[in-house]
Amino acid sequence: MVRSDFIMEVRGYLVNPEERRLRTPWRVVVWLFAAGFVVIVLSALFGVVPAPERATGLTPTLYAVAEQIWGFIALSIGGIGIGYLLDRRTIADYGLFPDRQWWRDAGFGVALGFGLPTLVLLVQVAVGFTVVTGVLVASPSEQFPFGTTDAVVRLALLAAFFLVQATTEEILVRGYLLTNLAEGLAGTLGKWRSVVAATVATGALFGVLHWTNPSASLLSTLNITLYGILLGACYVLTGRLGIACGFHVAWNYTLSLWSFPVSGLATGAALLGTRSSGPALVTGGSFGPEGGLIALPLLVVGAAALSWWVRREYGTVEILEAIATPDLRIRTRGGQ
Repeated sequence: MVRSDFIMEVRGYLVNPEERRLRTPWRVVVWLFAAGFVVIVLSALFGVVPAPERATGLTPTLYAVAEQIWGFIALSIGGIGIGYLLDRRTIADYGLFPDRQWWRDAGFGVALGFGLPTLVLLVQVAVGFTVVTGVLVASPSEQFPFGTTDAVVRLALLAAFFLVQATTEEILVRGYLLTNLAEGLAGTLGKWRSVVAATVATGALFGVLHWTNPSASLLSTLNITLYGILLGACYVLTGRLGIACGFHVAWNYTLSLWSFPVSGLATGAALLGTRSSGPALVTGGSFGPEGGLIALPLLVVGAAALSWWVRREYGTVEILEAIATPDLRIRTRGGQ
């Protein structure tokens, strides 16, 4: 009897008997290990077969990008697939239901993600911090005439990469982790506070994940944390990942279009070749705009634009407590 009571106590610690699934901390731990295992298996079975860089016609940087596209696809499939089984949620509960509003949100996100880096370019050119050096460039010393096959391939490859990479990050960090963290904290903090705390926590995680990037600094980490919170707000104000995905994809790709480093990484191809010589504290230097003071006023513009869009499309700007309430695919005990 004592042993049976002990087993029941341990089971109650691990499993939510009302929902018949693991409690939040254990789900997240199992998810991390299981999703990683799936990624390894999928990559081993279907990964890109290495080929000499000279056979592809790509620079080493772009060749590495081509190989990483599959890795992010595997990570996205593994992460959301394992989460779907463990959480027993509906796909819509991760902010992924692609209804008409989702795509409208995504279109706004793309416009915002294109507009903000373009504003950086225009401002820095106007004040003399950046100069345009060419069109369709592959490196500071290598240029291609507009419309050549090589240039188009390079830019298309980057578009595919950022589409997969940024969407994967939003699905995993915002869709899965933020949702689960908000739910897990709801019993202690209440739903509204738990959503706020989860948004801030996943924003901080987003900043830390970029800490190891080339030329990263305390300022770049702070900036990316704040942008991570903004991306989280895109989700918790709408219940959809459309704005966050569109914004993240377009932001990264547009930075590369204007030859700005993307979180410290040079992409190797751009629509406009540029050279920035302004103060690194302002421009971000070799880390790109995300590492400079220029990122802070952009953050204010982005937050204002987000507020305008949400009020226009949803009627009011408010944090959705429903983020902390799981929409399960199964009936809980008691029929709820």
